[in-house]
Amino acid sequence: MPLTLLIALQFLTRLPIRLPGMPSPQQQARSLLWYPAVGLLLGAALVLLQRLLGEAPAALQAALLLALWVSASGALHLDGLADTADAWVGGLGDRERTLAIMKDPRSGPMAVVALVLLLLLKFVALLALVERGEASGLLLAPLLGRTALLALFFSTPYVRPNGLGRGLAEHLPRPAARTVLLAVALACPLLFGSAGVRALAVAVPLFLYLRHCLRARLGGTTGDTAGALLEVLECAVLVALAL
Repeated sequence: MPLTLLIALQFLTRLPIRLPGMPSPQQQARSLLWYPAVGLLLGAALVLLQRLLGEAPAALQAALLLALWVSASGALHLDGLADTADAWVGGLGDRERTLAIMKDPRSGPMAVVALVLLLLLKFVALLALVERGEASGLLLAPLLGRTALLALFFSTPYVRPNGLGRGLAEHLPRPAARTVLLAVALACPLLFGSAGVRALAVAVPLFLYLRHCLRARLGGTTGDTAGALLEVLECAVLVALAL
């Protein structure tokens, strides 16, 4: 298994992966190219769980799927959503104030509201998909969510001078990133048909809008806002496919 894939799995999941040593900045950046694949692996785990649950009540299936979804990543991206929600409201439009609040480990009321609403929407969307017996959303949402991280670091400056994301953005191999992004865009309609087209129709404009908001407020992205973008985009894709 390629080292860069192991790096991506170690960072994005809670799988017990041991690396042979500290990865270089270049290796960490190249691991971004595997983020869509990690999303597909997560989606495959969700589909497998749904199959194993068989005839269990739909609400229970949706709850267990959501629990696996959250625990598989250790709530990493939900933490980013919480920090971003607090900072976006408390920052009052000011860049430095927003960045300062984002570094505060405490969660305020906006963080709680954002987490509750997002998890509620995900649960209800999962419930609708389970009741209809549709599995495409279980694959498309995590795939496009993690592809969005690659697209974000490919196209958006990283604003913290000493953050992990700075090395990812600076050393990302751009021709390879373009190829991966194009491959995902082509694979969605080819493999998932109309569901893939609908998912892209939601994910692409939403990504562009959120990226615009990040650049307008912060001048770029941070690790927290990247996690928030992933969560919001995943949720939007699930809801769109459940409608």
